[in-house]
Amino acid sequence: MDPLTIDKKRLRHRATSLLQRDAQIVEPYLHDLTVSRYPAAPQKLLEAMDYSLMAGGKRLRPALVLECCKACSGGDVDASDDQPPPRSALAAAGALELIHTFSLVHDDLPAMDDDDLRRGRPTNHKVFGEAMAILAGDAMVTAAFELIAADAEPAHVPALIRELASAAGPIGMIGGQVRDMESERRALSLDELASLHAMKTGALLTCACRMGAIAADADATKLAAVSAFGRHLGLAFQIVDDLLDLTATPEQLGKQTRKDADRGKNTYPALLGIEGSRMKADEQLDAALAALDPLGSGAENLRILARFVVERDH
Repeated sequence: MDPLTIDKKRLRHRATSLLQRDAQIVEPYLHDLTVSRYPAAPQKLLEAMDYSLMAGGKRLRPALVLECCKACSGGDVDASDDQPPPRSALAAAGALELIHTFSLVHDDLPAMDDDDLRRGRPTNHKVFGEAMAILAGDAMVTAAFELIAADAEPAHVPALIRELASAAGPIGMIGGQVRDMESERRALSLDELASLHAMKTGALLTCACRMGAIAADADATKLAAVSAFGRHLGLAFQIVDDLLDLTATPEQLGKQTRKDADRGKNTYPALLGIEGSRMKADEQLDAALAALDPLGSGAENLRILARFVVERDH
């Protein structure tokens, strides 16, 4: 086996272990949301929420919150889950995964991307119906902000809520989704595509990094470092997503592939080709890693996650 293959396997193992460790912190917190936090809520609504929240996935966004908090606070990057994260970091991680999951549930609806599979399972609306899927997504949005308001350190609450609202709203993920829909079957320039995805995909990833830094009471230098890291990582993530839609199988991704071209969506491979897109992703990875220099060795887990984002095959 050649050294490059060995290095990729080692990276995948380290990143997967890291993501699993952080998921084991966040997932019980999210599951508790639908089991005991809202005893008076309609049971079917809680079931629909839990169905998508517990469907798996990499949990990249909550991991970025927790790892940026460690990197900015000087915490042990190898700390195990028997050392709980600061309450503000956990609340932010849970809230961000709620917002991300809501976006997936709504994206899968017939009025949007009309997908039948998500993470290898029937999409929420296929199981619970379109109306309940819409309401489950709505409930996740409101629950996200309640988590921060109720569970984060009071001194952190305003900044965390502002970050999440901005990243998810009209100038963030939702605004980016609108731009994406409006640009179907209309050619965008490379700069226009980058701007679209800075909103649609990059905003929440950058937000994850910033919320982790806020939870750690990071100074301006550290906050700027993780913000730049998040912006470059977000673009790299989207480029790789576009590539996987062309090169991966539905079994690998757990959802239908090659839908972007059928819908006339603007993608990086359509503008740059496959090799050009891979080079662009590598450029963004290099920029993301360079942004972490002010954090020194404390940001090693972030470097692992960034490399994994670009090297992943699903």
